[in-house]
Order: sequence, then structure tokens, then C-alpha cells
Amino acid sequence: MSDLNYRIEQTRHLGQQIPGPVSAALDERRANALPAGMIPALPGYVVDGDGGILVDADGNRFIDLASGIAVTSAGASNPAVVKAVQDAVAHFTHTSFTISPYESYVEVAERLNELTPGDHAKKTALFNSGAEAVENAVKIARNYTGKRAVVVMDRAFHGRTNLTMGMTAKQSPYKSGFGPFAPEIYRAPMSYPLRDGLRGEEAAERTITMIEQEVGAANLACVVVEPIQGEGGFVVPAEGYLPALQKWCNDNDVVFIVDEIQAGMMRTGTWFASEHEGVVPDMVTIAKGVASGMPLSAVTGRAEIMDAPQPGGLGGTYTGNPVACAAALATLKEFEEKDFGARALRIEEIAREELAEILEDERVAELRGRGAMLALEFVTPEGEPDAELVHQLAAAVKDEGILILTCGLDHNVIRFLPSLAIPEALWREALQVVVEQFRRVK
Repeated sequence: MSDLNYRIEQTRHLGQQIPGPVSAALDERRANALPAGMIPALPGYVVDGDGGILVDADGNRFIDLASGIAVTSAGASNPAVVKAVQDAVAHFTHTSFTISPYESYVEVAERLNELTPGDHAKKTALFNSGAEAVENAVKIARNYTGKRAVVVMDRAFHGRTNLTMGMTAKQSPYKSGFGPFAPEIYRAPMSYPLRDGLRGEEAAERTITMIEQEVGAANLACVVVEPIQGEGGFVVPAEGYLPALQKWCNDNDVVFIVDEIQAGMMRTGTWFASEHEGVVPDMVTIAKGVASGMPLSAVTGRAEIMDAPQPGGLGGTYTGNPVACAAALATLKEFEEKDFGARALRIEEIAREELAEILEDERVAELRGRGAMLALEFVTPEGEPDAELVHQLAAAVKDEGILILTCGLDHNVIRFLPSLAIPEALWREALQVVVEQFRRVK
């Protein structure tokens, strides 16, 4: 994995005190000015970022294995994206596309129509956030089918709006105290090979049986599924599960929606994670890595489905902002020209090399994922989810200057989401620290 050109020195550096005095003062201001529900994971306040490094206000350099939750996949300050944003903002920052249109919105739609799976006619609508994309996908599916029910999976995460909180499984911290939620949302069991031991077709049969018995295809507008679950634990369904679910949806006039918000945009080595099994969704939701940190999301789907809503039925003040569209076009070009898909696959190879030693430990249940979307699940010697070990390990790694995230309904999974631009040496160093700290905390 060849190194790219980096503006910031790609080395870890920590001062004697973390957080330093400037970040500590900023955090005191945060506590006074922001709600208690907004707590940052990193102790330092970021002032710069590039490659695999975040620099805080006190000059500390942290290794970033979160990339803004899979957002800065092309780098936190990719030069091509920066230039595209600067050029766009010098002309106009906003007009609202549905009021005064512009070419970049159309061009982003054209590119996503080309890149998403399938060779059928497609159309794309742009939005601001992943949750907004999911909400609009459901809205479009309901309009197209004339049906109301929505099926999502256990452990799913789809956002924090009222509708998407209802679709999200994890109660704390995302849903607790915020109900009631939107109706007509039903939860089905998804494939989880480590825990259920089912082949893909068997797991799909279980899912479909629940849908037929408890919802009914005649009432069902859409099934929404993550090709690799994100917050739910980076769960990769067994081979054959997604194709079987797609076939059932196609056979029963149910819109099959794949939520690629975290798994898409080269994160797993291909443009979209559903490509690994040749799955062709009716609709795809896209966000996070598509615009390198500028707020942009999309719903791309079969033209006849996307055309169902009446004129004026889709849109929003900021949807498809021109500056964000410029960032997206530059990001997509960078993914292609620098072969970020190959980089993602190499990131996985390196992880499997560096983490091989601890996989022999009985408390490491599994290393799973694809490309640069990887996770370690931890259990007790008795085989139960070990949230305490994950809490200690994540804190210890963070103390060493490496930002990692956790996930899973049982809080027993560590997830790795490095930028695809991370240098190989830095990635190896971060993983070696994880191994070292695991030896110490267990």
C-alpha cells in the first residue's frame, strides 16, 4: 500500500498531559454551552487533520481510526476536495436546487446512477444526512407501492429522526426517552453467523417467515437492510442471505432498500458492500464518505420507483448543496484515480496480519468485516459478551493516542474505520498498540 502525499507528519505524538491546557479549557466551555447529551470521544479538540492523523489544539497528534464515523475516507483534508470546495464556494454557497438549479447536483446524480449496482434505469435525489436519506427512501417506497409497513432488522441503525429512531434497534443512548416513534415499523431477525450458526439461506428463511407471518407481503412497502451492520456490531450476514432476501422482495412486490451509508463508498473495497454478493437493490441510501465531510446524502433507485412521488414531493432547503456537490464530485474522482478500493482491501490484509496473534485468545470471539470496515468482538471465558473488557481496552488505546470506536447492542465490539488514505506504517502501529493493550487489560 503506497503512501500518498501528506501535509501533516504521519506520526503519533502526545504531550505530557492529555488533554492539554487548551483542549481542557475548550472542554469546559463545551460543558457550559452544549447539552449534556453531546460528549466527544477524543480528549483533544481538533484543529487539523490529514491522512491518518488528527492534530489537537495543544499540538498532540492522534491516530484516527474513526474517520468521522467512516466519512473522511479520502482523507480529512484531501487536496482535490479542498480545491473543489474552494472553487465552488467562491461562486455561490447556496440557491436551493428546487428554486434555482445548478449543474453539480445533476452531475452527482448522474455519477451515482452509474456507480450503484445494476444496469437498469436509475434516478437520484440528494439530501443532507444519512437519516434524511433513509427517511426519504421509505417515503418514496410507500408512495410507489401504496403500502405502509416497513421491515428492518434486529440490531439495525438507520438514524436519529423520529422515523429512523423507530427503525433503529439500539435503545440506549439513541432512543431512550424520545418516543413515541412512527408506527408500522416491524423488526425481523438478521443473519449473525457467529451467534446463530445459520447458513445464509437458512437465516433468510427465518427472516422471511417472520415477515410473512407477522406483517404480510400485501401490507409491506419495503425491507431496509444494512449489507454490513454498523452500530449493531459490524455484523456481516452469511453468504446467500442478502440474495435470498432480495429475491423474496422482488417476487412479492416489496421494495428492497439497502442502507449503504456506512458500508458504501469504497469502504469495503468496492463502491458498495452489496456488490460482494452481486445484490442489486431497488433503492440505495448513500451518505458519510460520499463528500469527504461535507453534508450530503442520496437515495438512488429504479427510475420508476423514484418517479412515483408527485412534483414537489421531494426536496428541502439545503438538499444537494452546491458546495457539498463539488466535494462529492472530487471525492468520487479521487476514489477512482487513487484506487481506494485496493487500499481498502490492503487495509484488511494488514489487519488480519497484525491481529492474528490475539485471535487465538478465547476472549476474542471473532475478527470480521471487509476492507476498512472491521471489528473485533470480545467475550468472557464463559462465552458471554464482555462489555467491560471493551470499555477498558478502548480507554487504554485512547490513552495511547489512538481514536477507536465501539459498537454492538451488547457494547462488546471494537470497530476500525480508518481513512483509506492512512499510511501503512501508521495503520500497523495502531493495530500493534491494540494488541499490546489487550495483553495488559485482560
